[in-house]
Parts: sequence; structure tokens; C-alpha cells
Amino acid sequence: MDRISIDDVVKATGGRLIRAGREKHITGVKHDSRQCGAGDMFVAVIGENRDGHAYIPQVADAGCGTVLVSHTDGWQDDIGDRELNIIEVDDTVYAMGQLASWYLDRLDVIRIAVTGSVGKTTTRDMIYYALGEKYSCGRNIKNYNNAVGLPLSIFLLESDTEVAVLEMGMDKAGEIDRLAEIVKPDIAVITNIGVSHIENFGSREGIFRAKMEVAAHITSRDGRKGTLVFPYDGEFLTRENTRGDYRQIVIGEDGRSDYIISDVDDLGLDGIKFTVEHMERSSRVGIPVPGRHNAINATIAIAVGGLLGLSVEEVERGLAETQLTGSRLKYIKGDSVSVIDDTYNASPDSMKSALRVLEKSRCSGRRTAILGDMYELGEQSGKQHLEVGLFARSVAIDRLIAVGIDARNIAEGAKGGTADVMYFESKEELIENIGDIVSSGDMVLVKGSRGMKMEDIVERILKI
Repeated sequence: MDRISIDDVVKATGGRLIRAGREKHITGVKHDSRQCGAGDMFVAVIGENRDGHAYIPQVADAGCGTVLVSHTDGWQDDIGDRELNIIEVDDTVYAMGQLASWYLDRLDVIRIAVTGSVGKTTTRDMIYYALGEKYSCGRNIKNYNNAVGLPLSIFLLESDTEVAVLEMGMDKAGEIDRLAEIVKPDIAVITNIGVSHIENFGSREGIFRAKMEVAAHITSRDGRKGTLVFPYDGEFLTRENTRGDYRQIVIGEDGRSDYIISDVDDLGLDGIKFTVEHMERSSRVGIPVPGRHNAINATIAIAVGGLLGLSVEEVERGLAETQLTGSRLKYIKGDSVSVIDDTYNASPDSMKSALRVLEKSRCSGRRTAILGDMYELGEQSGKQHLEVGLFARSVAIDRLIAVGIDARNIAEGAKGGTADVMYFESKEELIENIGDIVSSGDMVLVKGSRGMKMEDIVERILKI
């Protein structure tokens, strides 16, 4: 992070400097008191269970010279006469976003926003690695994609950063609007409209409207018209539904798309190969990232690269270096059993894609899928879990194990197919019996929503 003067922090946040300290600048922004030190500004965030203001004495002891606060109750007396810059605002999270937006405006950086129901982080990572062939790029820390994490990621950008690839997540309406307001993207990407968090939005139409909040902030800059990039789905993501004061670039499998995908060859864990056609030029592309669905994500990266002057060949070289964030279709070879660790999160679409990867992956033993509950599906939960089970009937695997309360419907849907079906109501019950189920040479896919903590199952399997 380039340093920011205290005066600029006050102006950018609309705050009030209620105590002036020794330090005249900040060189970092933190919201975790354990990470704070000299040069940092600590942002006191009021969470559901904790008030970050309680940690201000601790960060002052650690040498932090500036704090951003929304009240002075219960902590100010504990810091004594320490030389501390205290900047008071109405809402520290909102003010941090204002400062992040100001800081981003200060940098000469191309801004790319990525949102969607599934595939956000994978697509963000692909764009980041693809553009890295030509530009100095920055991206979110890990999966920091909310009103706190996005600004923290922006503060890690420096003056030599040329492109920022910034993922935006949401749990409710209005969140994408706020994040996009901070970023003001040159290019916005919507990966898809699925059913993740549908209980908070009521319908896919509601999810579509929330994702489209990003489009209102697409910005034309330096003579370049802003651009929206999306895969055509024939229902929500169409040229007609997404029209606005920006260019549209459409990914798809028909002749109306700007980038046309065909002949996808799924190689399991070895990745995929596919053909992409643009402007009457056809290219055969291979990437080491598994999953047929990643042909769309990779083509989005090709399209974004094209906007910024990269050839398909340059993008392909960058994609070959892609390292996905977190446990996303991560292959782990144990002493006797191999695992596809896809425990980061789960939705119906990503469950189906992961099953296809398992089907195409080479192994000497049995192919086993362990699938847990998918959360935040609301009234559609039963239907969506059942559909995953029904889909599993079409996949050439040997065994499907469903675990969790809602996953019972996955098991019910999978019955009658070629795979053996087992069901465990609790993760603990499965872990207790897993040694009798999985054998040497097996390939095991493990996937479920983040709250299921399916990584506990992965850990147990790797001890077999």
C-alpha cells in the first residue's frame, strides 16, 4: 500500500479527527487487531458478536498509530495519553469503503469486477493469471469479497499495479451496488445466475437483479467505453436483459455470441480442452484446471484479455499457471486413497460439475462421491438436493454417500442409478465408518457447503 496522509484519510472518510497523534501517514489498513503494528490504521468494526472498539488498547500497545472508530464509549479511558490518531465516523465499514474508493482513484489502474452465483473466485483467478502475462496485477486476498474484505484487498494494491481483478460477493440485495460503487469497474463480469443464497432473494429473478447492480457502476474512462462480459444463458443473461450504457461481450455456444465455445474435451483432473471462435478465428485451448464448466470461465478470461490487448495464445500461457484459491477441485494423493477436495463451498451447479470431474478422473479403484448439505437454498432446498441426486444417476461413478439433514434428498434422488448409495445423517457418523467404506486405490470427491466443514472428512480419508 502507498502511504496515505492522515489529512487525506479524514477527508476521504468524511470523518472527524478527535485526537491527533504522532504519525502523519498510514501505510496499512487492518481490521484484525492481531495483525496491527506501526504504520497501520485499525478499523474498529462492530460485528454480530464482538465490537472491535474493545481491541483499541491492544492495537495501541502493538504500536498502531491510527484508529478509525464510530464511538468512544468504553475504551477511550483505557488508552490514556497515548499519541494516537483517532478518526471518528458514523460507520467504520462504510468509511473504509470510501477510503478504498479514494485510494483506487489515486492509482492508474484498470478495474475489473467479477460477480456471479458460482465460479466467481475461479474466474477471478483465471483473469488474474491470464492478464499477468502482460500486466502487473492485483486481486482480492483469499476470498475477501464483501464490504470489509474488498477494501482491505484494495489497500494492498500499490502504485505499480496496472490491473485490479476484484471479486464481489453478496448475501442480500444492495451489497453488489455498494461494492461496485467503491470500485467503479472498467470491465464487469457476471459468471452466471444460479440459486446460491436464493432464500435471501426469493427467486432467480431476484438474484439476477442483485447481480446486475454491478452494471450501474460500469465506467467509461480515458476514451474507453466500459464493458459487461457474461455467458449467454437464454433466460437472464441475454443482450436484451443486460443492455446499458456500455459494451456487451457475450460468451456462448451459438453463432450469436462474440466468443463461441465448442468441442469441449473433459480430461478429468488433467484439465480440459476446447475450441473458441472469435471474429472468424478459431483456437484450440487447453488448460490444467479441471471441470467442463471451466471452459466458460476460461473463455471469459480470454475475452477480458482481448479487451486489454492479449492474444488467445498469451491468455492460454497465463491460464496454464493458474492456481485456484482455496479447496476447489484440489487433487490430493494420499498413501492409499486419492481425494478431490472441493470443500470450499457448494451449490447445485457446482455439485453437478464436480461429479463430472470425478467421472472423468483416472483411478485404479472405485470412484466415490461424498456430498454434504447445500445451505441457503430456502424453500427450494429439497428440490435442489433431489435434482443433484437425480443428476448423479447419469454419471459413471461407483458410490455416492450423502451426509447431512438435507442431503437425504440427494440419496433419494440417486437411488435407482448404477452407483451404490449410502446415507449418513451426521458427519461424525460417516467419519467413524469411513475406514470400512473407502479402500486402497479409490478416488473420493468430497463436497458440501462451507458450514458443513467437509474438510474434516478429507482429513480422515487421508489417514487411511
